[in-house]
Amino acid sequence: MIRTLAPERPAYLRAVRASAWYDLVVTAGFATPWTYALVHDALSSSGNALGLGALPELDPVQTLYANLMGSVVVVWAVLRIVRPLPVHGLLDGIARTLFAAWQAYALAHGAMRLLWLFFGVEVMFGLVQLVPWGRNRNMPWWRNRNTNPLDTEAGPAVGHPLPTEGR
Repeated sequence: MIRTLAPERPAYLRAVRASAWYDLVVTAGFATPWTYALVHDALSSSGNALGLGALPELDPVQTLYANLMGSVVVVWAVLRIVRPLPVHGLLDGIARTLFAAWQAYALAHGAMRLLWLFFGVEVMFGLVQLVPWGRNRNMPWWRNRNTNPLDTEAGPAVGHPLPTEGR
C-alpha cells in the first residue's frame, strides 16, 4: 500500500514547497527573452547529444509564449515557497495534470523526447499533491456546504459575511 500525505500535515506542505523549488529552478530561465535563448540552446544541445531531438529554431512568438509561461510559473512558485498552503498543493496538482496532458499531446505529435523527463516530474508531483485530497477522510469539504475547499485557513465560507472586527 502506498502511504500518502494528508493535506493538513506539515509533510504535505513540504511537498508543496519542494514542487515550487523545482518549478523555480527549471522555469526561471524561461522568464526573459535573454535567458530563454540560453535555455533553448542548452535544451537543444542536450537533446541532440542524447539522441532525443532538438527544439525548433527560436522565433519571437515561441519566445513570447515561453516568457509568459516562465513569468507566471516563477510567480506561482515564489508564492508556494513563501506561503505554502494545502490549497496551493491542490491547485498545483490540477495545473500539473494540465501540463502533463499538453506535454503528452506534444510528445504524441513529435516533440523532442527530452520532454519525457519533464513529463515524468509533472506526473510525480501531480500525484503527490492530488492523491491525498482524494484519500483524506479528515477533510470532507465536499460534504459540508458551509465549507469552501479553497479556504484552508479559518474563516467564513463563500457566501457568508466576514466577521466585523471591533464591533
